[in-house]
Amino acid sequence: MSNFLQRTLSGAAYVAVIVGSILWNQIAFSCVFVLLAVFATNEYCVLHGIKTLPKVLLCALSALLFNVGFIEYATPVRYSLAGVYLALLVVTLIIALAAKDTAEPQHPSTQQSLIKHIALSQACIALPFMSMAILHTMDPWLLLAVFVLIWVNDSGAYCVGSLTAKRKGGNHKMAPTISPKKSWEGLIGGIVLTIAVACTTMYLLNETSLWLPALFAIAVSIAGTFGDLIESVMKRRLGVKDSGKFLPGHGGILDRFDSILLAAPVITILIYTYFAIL
Repeated sequence: MSNFLQRTLSGAAYVAVIVGSILWNQIAFSCVFVLLAVFATNEYCVLHGIKTLPKVLLCALSALLFNVGFIEYATPVRYSLAGVYLALLVVTLIIALAAKDTAEPQHPSTQQSLIKHIALSQACIALPFMSMAILHTMDPWLLLAVFVLIWVNDSGAYCVGSLTAKRKGGNHKMAPTISPKKSWEGLIGGIVLTIAVACTTMYLLNETSLWLPALFAIAVSIAGTFGDLIESVMKRRLGVKDSGKFLPGHGGILDRFDSILLAAPVITILIYTYFAIL
């Protein structure tokens, strides 16, 4: 099978699973995304040489925090899950403090660095997945819109960036040492296309006020782009091309979710801020 065909088939399967799980029902969404949260956390641990018990505990923490966001209202079950999460987090930190050899030889890890990875894995993976759960409980179409706009932004940025790179003098690179292909022209092109798609969709749905979907689109585009750059920094420091091999031809889960890991929390905060000032 050619690499192009492999990428196409795996990419189509990825989109089908994401869209299907979001729109089917809450159980399907919860099952698929809690597994994605666990696998993404596992990828992070593998990349940084974290093994055995700390890795298992971090994956469990990500699963717990996802379910805290998945429960819609402030119920006893939600409070209980949050309590279990905090208790397990304390246990994980105590184990990290007591650990002496928590990494592979090629990835030496001190207690301090392990605690740092515990914090980063929860802040950069578990919390964003909890944000996705919160967005889904608000409205499944809302979460799907974030994914679709990220894909639109990526397409717009790629097309505009590729076209402007061919002109005399090329384009203006955003971060040449981190992601050489990203350009300011691509960023602007992605934002413009994302705004156009968001506003056109809302207009067709008889929405007369378009400033909110435009703001929504801008937030998704900028946050998604910088989420991609953050993961690029991590991979460059570790000297790896992909975060894993979960999706043939596309890399790991962190490679596919790098944009939404920042966009989902930003959109969640934006929505709560919007309703708070109404």
